[in-house]
Amino acid sequence: MTPELTALTLAALLQIVQFGLFAVPANIELGTGYTSGPRDTAPKRPLSPRTARMQRAMNNHFEGLILFAIAALVVTLSGQSSATTAACGWIYLAARIAYIPAYAFGWTPWRSAIWAVGFAATTIMLLASLF
Repeated sequence: MTPELTALTLAALLQIVQFGLFAVPANIELGTGYTSGPRDTAPKRPLSPRTARMQRAMNNHFEGLILFAIAALVVTLSGQSSATTAACGWIYLAARIAYIPAYAFGWTPWRSAIWAVGFAATTIMLLASLF
């Protein structure tokens, strides 16, 4: 397996961890009656700020993971894996790991800077596959 695909696999596992980091407190705060129901109405009380941040961090990773998966697959399937693309894969993963506490604890402007590092790593991988 290429380093890029290894980083992608670990990023997918990180998404599962993020789901747990959000779902457990959300179930405690909203109750399983609401979270296991159809959610046709708004909850009786809002999520706590930290749980809401964990939901937004999880959703953000879903969005970023799509582009990173494309980059990792393009690099691997085109046979263009290199030290640069491998490093970008690991940088993306490290940024996504750092993003979780940055969002959870409201580290501004660091959360945005960490996000930008992961996005740049993905962009460089895509550009490297073209040139």
